[in-house]
Amino acid sequence: MKIVIAPDSFKECLSAAQVANAIYEGICKLVPDAEIISIPLADGGEGTVQALVTATGGRITPALSVDALNRPIESFYGILGDGKTAVIEMAAASGLEKLTPEERNPIITSTFGTGLLLKAVLDAGYTNIILGIGGSATNDGGSGLAQALGYGLLNKHGKQINTGGGSLIELCAIDRSMVNPMLATAKITVACDVQNPLLGPSGATMIYGPQKGAKTDMLNQLEMNLTHFSQILDREFETDWSNHPGSGAAGGLGYGLLNFCQAEIVSGFGLICQLTNLEEHIQQSSLVFTGEGKIDAQTIFGKTVSGMAKMAKKHQVPVVALCGKMEDDLNELYSQGITVVIPIGEKTMSLTESIERAAELLAKTSERVMRLLSVIEKNEYEEKLLNFLSE
Repeated sequence: MKIVIAPDSFKECLSAAQVANAIYEGICKLVPDAEIISIPLADGGEGTVQALVTATGGRITPALSVDALNRPIESFYGILGDGKTAVIEMAAASGLEKLTPEERNPIITSTFGTGLLLKAVLDAGYTNIILGIGGSATNDGGSGLAQALGYGLLNKHGKQINTGGGSLIELCAIDRSMVNPMLATAKITVACDVQNPLLGPSGATMIYGPQKGAKTDMLNQLEMNLTHFSQILDREFETDWSNHPGSGAAGGLGYGLLNFCQAEIVSGFGLICQLTNLEEHIQQSSLVFTGEGKIDAQTIFGKTVSGMAKMAKKHQVPVVALCGKMEDDLNELYSQGITVVIPIGEKTMSLTESIERAAELLAKTSERVMRLLSVIEKNEYEEKLLNFLSE
């Protein structure tokens, strides 16, 4: 039996790799001789570097950076197995999970730390770069990243504006004289599964601002600032990327990368599928395990669980989706190809205890699934034997 394990992370709980390891442990308790292919997935957010490094036999490289509040941190980037491609995840520097709920404030948070990671990669000589932009704490349009790369974002006095979404309204001109020269030869591919435009009711601020700490009175200010920022960039770069799918990702970092780095935005899920030969593994498998922290009606609009469902359905392979929490009517998700959704929590547990024991619960649930399947297979065998004997 060949089984593919390809989950997303359980946000603020377990990385995709940790989820995959727990499922693997549960399966092996009952089917130790199964051929198991473990491919942790990510959509550009936390875990993207590990997923791609693991899949390609690459390595992790430590790097110094700053968090979204510009405090020094120890971070990292990855080098893929080809030895030529670097991969960065913004969550490793400018990520929401690096801040406490009380610290989250998109007026002052910045992508400067992500820019430092990109600078480190460029300075190391890598020009083929994958940048995952999920899980951000920012709403600065990528202005901090640009400043870290040497762009001068100047106010009316010719001085560099402060970092953070609250300062974008001051931008008057862009000085490119000190930009990192390696940027001109770099090919930057942005891994992102968010399709939002930069502005408007479905844009960066209005959709994602609240989860980054933006209070109601901040939203209009941030939207106005991003609008002004985009007008200056459209003029300076003679472009208009504000409606491009994904330009609103990561608080407008997608938009900033399109302008400042001439980047290309692609599906994070699709990129990982390509680099890991995921579809080929699924086609050859008997069963697929996937999952994420919360599965509800919105899951059909995502890329990981929904994408796995569609891919497995194409090859008529059953899919078990494990989750921490299940809500809403999931009929649409089932029609996409998910066979069953199973929450791992127990009724008597609090949310805190469920999070603390998530790895254990994943392993136990996976073992129960395999135990049930073994009974079904046995019954099918016994039925075929009885039919044969009765002929």
